[in-house]
This record gives sequence, C-alpha cells and structure tokens, in this order.
Amino acid sequence: MFLSPRLSVVIAGCAMALGGEAFADEEMDRILDEAMPYMHHSCESVIANYGEDEEKVAEIVRLIAEVSLFNREINVEEAVPDAAERDGLKDKFVAALEDTCETDPDALLAGAVDMAVKDALD
Repeated sequence: MFLSPRLSVVIAGCAMALGGEAFADEEMDRILDEAMPYMHHSCESVIANYGEDEEKVAEIVRLIAEVSLFNREINVEEAVPDAAERDGLKDKFVAALEDTCETDPDALLAGAVDMAVKDALD
C-alpha cells in the first residue's frame, strides 16, 4: 500500500473540503495562492517531502481538493444536502485517492486528488 494507514487517516481528516461550502472569489484566490507551491508534487514526492508531518500532508491534500471543487464548480452542500451522505464522500475520496496513488505513485497529486473528488461525487 502506498499510503500508510496513518496517512489515510490524515487524508480522511483533510477531506473536510468535500463537506465545505462554495468559495468566494477572494477566498479562492487565497486557496490558489496557498496550493500553488504544491501543485508540482506527485503522490510519492509529497510523502517523501512531507510524510513526517501528517498535518502538512493533510493541508496540502485539503487545499488541492478545494481547488478541484472550485474548478468543477461544485458546492458539495448543494450537491449532497444530506450530512450523513457527505460523511460517506470522505471514505470514497480516501479510497479513490489511495487507489490512484498506489497504481501510479508518480501521478501528479493534483490529478489524483481531482480524480478522487470526481469519483467520490459520482
């Protein structure tokens, strides 16, 4: 398994972006600015560079998930109004992200997160 169970828990925690609201333009600009330094990372390189800092990995994945939701013009609260269903999205997101990163550790993390967002919401 590429992601350790410990990091899976971190990713699950950061998947709160899947339960978030739509973003205002100013907030999205801030998120984009914060996410940009990590957009070049692969699944493997983010773990190699930040794997010792679970909170940092969670922050990076959360930021990239928020960018994905913004780019897809998805407001999860509107798309999935039931809170219990939104909680289930986190599990789907984590499973999809782990699967992509296990299959191709060299995949860009941003692409893996984007596909996990799409898979979780399909």
